[in-house]
Amino acid sequence: MSDTAAPALTAGASPDAGPSSGARRWLVPLALLACVILSFFDKISVAVLISSPAFQADLGLEGESTRLGLLMTGFLLSYGASSMFLGFLGDIFSPRSCLYGMLILTASIMAVMGFVDDFGLMLGLRVLLGIAEGPMFAVAYTIVKRLFPPREQARATMLWLLGTPIGATLGFPFTIWVVEQFGWRASFFAIALLTLPVMLLVYLVFRRLDVSTRSPALQHSDQSHVPLSSHKVATGRLLKRWSFWAMCLFNVAFLAYLWGLNSWLPTYLVQDKGIDLDQAGIFSSLPFIAMLLGEVIGAVASDRFDRRALMCSIAMLGAGLGLALVLSIEDSNWAMIAAMSFSAAMWGVGAPNVFALLAKATPSDVSATAGGIFNGLGNLSGALVPVLIGALIVATGDMTAGLMLMMAMAFLGAVVLLPLIRRY
Repeated sequence: MSDTAAPALTAGASPDAGPSSGARRWLVPLALLACVILSFFDKISVAVLISSPAFQADLGLEGESTRLGLLMTGFLLSYGASSMFLGFLGDIFSPRSCLYGMLILTASIMAVMGFVDDFGLMLGLRVLLGIAEGPMFAVAYTIVKRLFPPREQARATMLWLLGTPIGATLGFPFTIWVVEQFGWRASFFAIALLTLPVMLLVYLVFRRLDVSTRSPALQHSDQSHVPLSSHKVATGRLLKRWSFWAMCLFNVAFLAYLWGLNSWLPTYLVQDKGIDLDQAGIFSSLPFIAMLLGEVIGAVASDRFDRRALMCSIAMLGAGLGLALVLSIEDSNWAMIAAMSFSAAMWGVGAPNVFALLAKATPSDVSATAGGIFNGLGNLSGALVPVLIGALIVATGDMTAGLMLMMAMAFLGAVVLLPLIRRY
């Protein structure tokens, strides 16, 4: 296949063999990267707004830390449920069509949010946003698994998962700047407008892309979807694998750390450390820059050594130790943010390995279903973390207990994959 040919698996080839080499298919994870960056702008916009006095006043949320945390938790609960129960759509229908639909829905919901004055309505829209974005990671994971051989999957996955730290690195200062210059409502309108160039990029990359191949049984078929009966049988086999559930438990701990950091880092810097909002925007970005570097290192090392479970376990151990350092530092904000950045970098080492581990341990014909359950359970459980941290802030007056919760989840993640280290 030439570099300009559509990157499809060839008939009769193993689905794990991947497409023949060519530069064009590497545009696929880059387009997915743009989608993930945009989705993180959507996710973390409220993390900035909950520290905005104007936002709190307009929605009647002054001093309501628990209800403010609920804006993130409500999103994550619906996001997790949608990922779990709608992720299978990437196995049944075209992942490309699913991607288009998600982008259109999220842009529309973000635009409507800019007009809201009521907490209940804002919470309801956050729930709808979670439903719309829920299948994103399952669809992206499925596309990469179908187009890239195992020896390249961590790097290909890393390219779109970089949207997590890049989205946070850019999203926090961007949202803070928009809020300070134009008000909190403008932040929703700005993110909705950013969807347009992303949709154009996705269209240009995916318009001639064939991602319909699922298994050797379907490679000679012109079917655009999988029979439900066959999918049900394959899903049943997946759900009987104890290793799959061990990976799901790891992901619960993995995403609990991420959403604790995403939801409360700006508030921690402003309220606990007394850093002004402008400087907090810079400080908030540093851990996510470190996370990005960690993802690159983790992807290259994992594809080279193919020790997915070991890399994931080491990553969460390092993330937990980094948070222990944060808790031990009292006098220096720069030392504190350096320790936080180390913790985030170690978490980043695990990020590309998570989906590469899942791809290695699950069948191709239920990849979107596995990714949906995996991502959905992680986010449903991780959804409790923002509101738990908010309640802990109310109970203790600072975020120390919240950081301890995140640290405990990191150590849990480091332990749970130990039985899989030799196998995967």
